[in-house]
This record gives sequence, structure tokens and C-alpha cells, in this order.
Amino acid sequence: MTAWSSTPVCSTCVERVGPQHDALCNICGEAMGIESARFAAALGSETCTMCRLAPPAFTRAVAYSAYEDELRGMIHLFKYSGVHALANAQLGDWLAETILQLAPVASTDLTVIAVPLFASRERRRGFNQSVILADAAIAKLTQRAPAWKLTAAHAALSRVKDTDAQFALNPGQRRRNLRGAFRVADPAAMADREVLLIDDIMTTGATARECARVLIRAGAAKVWVATLARAQAEKFSATQPNSGVAMWDAVLQPDSNRQIGFVQSS
Repeated sequence: MTAWSSTPVCSTCVERVGPQHDALCNICGEAMGIESARFAAALGSETCTMCRLAPPAFTRAVAYSAYEDELRGMIHLFKYSGVHALANAQLGDWLAETILQLAPVASTDLTVIAVPLFASRERRRGFNQSVILADAAIAKLTQRAPAWKLTAAHAALSRVKDTDAQFALNPGQRRRNLRGAFRVADPAAMADREVLLIDDIMTTGATARECARVLIRAGAAKVWVATLARAQAEKFSATQPNSGVAMWDAVLQPDSNRQIGFVQSS
């Protein structure tokens, strides 16, 4: 049993979660296959094809690990079963570690904003999981890295459009679905600020791209992104008939059969 036995997760499952060891895009954090990594290296780059052809507004996105197996199970416990103790324990620790990856490049004075939910959706769920994670990570970093000044300003960014569920949409549809979905309440408060955007999962990056675009347009100097998990994808390119335009899509990796283990809390 783990030291934080108030959460129904065994220590074996926690130990199985660890950082990714694949070659990752140095902008969006997508895992690049061997051929993609070789192609990028030949160009003198560590950036995936998508970020080279359509650079996001955010400067860099980092994640603790891939969205699979035990980490996926723990996020589901937290997000859908309301096991908030996970955020104050291991999930908060991991997110804090992830944010520290930005220490060499980001400002030590950051405005922290959690990706917002649409108001009615947040009322139905009863909480915004990204706000809880962000606040937990800030509390832990206050102790670990006291030189950093992390100021939560979650209300600075609001979701003003109740978008369709992103799960069933391909990357292009996700981007169109999110256009106009976010608004900065007070652009003057964003002027020349470096923003740390927090979310639980990054899938195709469409949400992070749109949030960052809106924040930069409002005056933010830079936007950094930190998430617990990155849903890695196998990318392929195709040419749209009669257009000559390269289109990118993604097929998410199938779920593993590995199940997260549970323990009875004392």
C-alpha cells in the first residue's frame, strides 16, 4: 500500500508510471517514430512535421507521461469518479515535476491558467479537473522551487462556446470545433506576461493551440503548456484529391489490456 493510502491505487501501479523515453517533438511533445526522427534530424531539427508546417502559438508543451495504462486509469479515477485525493498526492507531484522541465527556458514569474470548461459542463461535473491539478502543482512547487512566482489566474480565460465533444473528431475537426471557444476576460492583465497553461491531457493539441492563440492575441508574451499526459498518435500524411494540400490526421494507439490495481484504503 502506498504512503498516500487514502487513494485507491496500489504502489505497483504508481511505480509503473514514468517519463516517456521516445524521441519527442521539442515543441508539442508528440512522440516521433524512427523515420520521423531521422527526417527531422536530417533537417537539423527536433520538431515534428506538424509543428514545422503549422507552428502552434505556444512555445513548448510538456507532459509527464503517455496517456495509457496506469496513468490513464488514475486520471479517470480522479476525473470521472471524483477521487480528488489523487490530485493532492501523486498526480500533483507528477505535474509539478513536469512544470520543472520548463525551468531552463521559461520565466520564473508565470501566470498560471487552467484550461476552462464551459460553465454548464463544469456545473454538471461539479469541478474543473485542470483547476484542481494546477492548484495542487502550484502548492507543491511553492515548496520545491521557492524562487518561482506562480500566480493562479484561472478566471482570466473563459470558455464561451459549448463545443461538441472532441473525442470523436479528427485533428482538423477539433481545430474548427474550438475556433472562437475561448475568450480572455481582461487583455490588459495578459500584457507581456508569460502564461503557463495547465490541462490534464493533451491529445492532438487543438485545445492548447486555440487557448494559446487567444492568449497571445490578447497580449501574452509567451505561452507554455504542461499536462499530466500526452495521448500519442501514429501520424500519416495524405493528399486531398484535386487540391494538392497535405492533410494530417491521427490514429490514437489502442488501449492496453493492463488494468489499474486497487487497494482498500485504511
